[in-house]
Amino acid sequence: MAPTAYVQPIVDSTSVFKEDLFKGKVLFCTGGGSGICRGMTEAMMRHGANATIVGRKIERLQQTAKELSAATGQECLPAQADVRQPASLKEAVAKTIEKFGRIDFVICGAAGNFLAPISGLSENAFKTVLEIDTMGTYNTIKATIQHVRASKGAYIHVSATFHHNGTPYQAHVSAAKAGVDALSAVLAVEEGPHGVRSNVIAPGPIDGTEGMDRLAPKGIDTAQLHGGYPVGRQGDIKDIANATVFLFSNAASYITGQVLPVDGGSEHLRHQFMPYPQMVLDPKSLSHMIKARM
Repeated sequence: MAPTAYVQPIVDSTSVFKEDLFKGKVLFCTGGGSGICRGMTEAMMRHGANATIVGRKIERLQQTAKELSAATGQECLPAQADVRQPASLKEAVAKTIEKFGRIDFVICGAAGNFLAPISGLSENAFKTVLEIDTMGTYNTIKATIQHVRASKGAYIHVSATFHHNGTPYQAHVSAAKAGVDALSAVLAVEEGPHGVRSNVIAPGPIDGTEGMDRLAPKGIDTAQLHGGYPVGRQGDIKDIANATVFLFSNAASYITGQVLPVDGGSEHLRHQFMPYPQMVLDPKSLSHMIKARM
């Protein structure tokens, strides 16, 4: 019988970290209405933080805020804003200060993505992703920095691993996330003397997220495409949540300006999502595998 790989367990943060770790603290999270950022927010709330979640769809935000408050016993404020519009972000920050009186932690998580080769990627589509990811991160920093300085708090920016090595059909996201990584590094250096830390979490493939639903090939075993994972499984939102709790905790007080891939080691295998070079030479032949429009 062939040997099988060990599978690392999925762990809930409450089994590792103190439940009142962030008591009295406040989180401000863009993109918190769903997916990874919702999971990050829930983890922070389960450890005592109150939170503001920011996004464009107020109905989704209101429903998510209600669910998060019920699940954690903490307060969650929904605030409608577009990260591309500095004025709306400033308004969301003002509502947070009015409600909670402070901002300790900021998650810059608003993002956009789709599959498109450079040859088929319009200038406007490229610009839009940079506006959401890179400019959105910058605008969020600008809107919150005075409050994070006052609380000696910290930032986490949600990036990706696409730009760590060339990933076909991801030029727009690769450029945008490289900018996010660079912003975080500068923020760490400039704001460190003011007591502010800044780090990046770069998720790998995370199961059950909108991003994976859009980008993962359908009808194919993604684990096989990636050549498996050194930890024996695909990522879970709780993996990102656990990294979030750690990086915002005092246990990470000496960690700033870093990019932390949370990907089960898959980056080191350097496999593409779809067969290469067929995916770039004859993309139409793989249309049955692609969920998102190119």
